[in-house]
Amino acid sequence: MSAGVRWKITWENDLEPSDHAELSEFFRATYGPTGEFNAKPFETGRSWAGARPERRAIAYDSKGVASHMGLLRRFIKVGDTDLLVAELGLYGVRPDLEGLGIAHSIRALAPALQELAVPFAFGTVRHAMRNHVERFCRDGISNIVTGVRVRSTLPDVLPDMPSTRTEDVLVLVFPIGRPMSEWPSGSLIERNGCEL
Repeated sequence: MSAGVRWKITWENDLEPSDHAELSEFFRATYGPTGEFNAKPFETGRSWAGARPERRAIAYDSKGVASHMGLLRRFIKVGDTDLLVAELGLYGVRPDLEGLGIAHSIRALAPALQELAVPFAFGTVRHAMRNHVERFCRDGISNIVTGVRVRSTLPDVLPDMPSTRTEDVLVLVFPIGRPMSEWPSGSLIERNGCEL
């Protein structure tokens, strides 16, 4: 990101309605080009799509919100092991800044992740993002875990639809308080909640 970017690391409770409105507009503009459905959760002024983040790293520049990454502490189940993680999600970078954002977002959140004393941060991305995250993983900040499916609850319960979804996605693991060798093995991650 350019030198003109300033980061705000904030707790969810510290955001004002105007912050949510600005973030909602950012997500509609960022996610809309990837498919109309992807922008739909943000149409009502919400700044979250599924689970609501606990903390956020928001980058601002002279044009407004430049980048965003949310995090939420939660217990997931990896195979048979319950594991505390900081889930990372709600990632977005303004289209005119694409290619400059994700590594900076993680680095901006690093002090918050250390402060929360979680053993790992974890996130998921579409397989189409593999080349992007592989470049990011070369820094040694993250590891791609393959051959794992992720089961999550859906944000809305509808009588004619299942209440969960199991996805084949790329799993990214960021060792924070423990080495990567201590990440449990398993072919299924139970998120036990909505995706962030």
